[in-house]
Amino acid sequence: MTRVAGVDLPADKRGEVAITYLYGIGRPSARRILVEAGVDPNKRVKAWSAEETAKVREIIEREHKVEGDLRREVSMNVKRLMDIGCYRGIRHRKGLPVRGQRTHTNARTRKGPRRGVMVKKKPSPAAAAPAPPKRAGA
Repeated sequence: MTRVAGVDLPADKRGEVAITYLYGIGRPSARRILVEAGVDPNKRVKAWSAEETAKVREIIEREHKVEGDLRREVSMNVKRLMDIGCYRGIRHRKGLPVRGQRTHTNARTRKGPRRGVMVKKKPSPAAAAPAPPKRAGA
């Protein structure tokens, strides 16, 4: 099992696709890394030699911010926006879309499941009227 930046890469996938399992690396970055390392992008991860794995690992550690460091940086950026109270920070705080999307009908991903309006039923006239008193003789 090949391990890069604390993540196990899937052995049966092509190298170009497997590297995208790292947070912060997409297809273009993966292709660039493999070309720089001299590894065929179509080669499966299980077919990589130890030298190829070491080259890929070294390039990623040297040139890219991935996984924990990148997640920390992104969360710190969002926290800074919330602390200074700018429009984007307020939207983050309220859990609403940040980049100008409409919220009247869509935005379910950010807003979460619908919370229905509770409708109170009016009591029916038969239930509201008191029951007639029972007669003692009957």
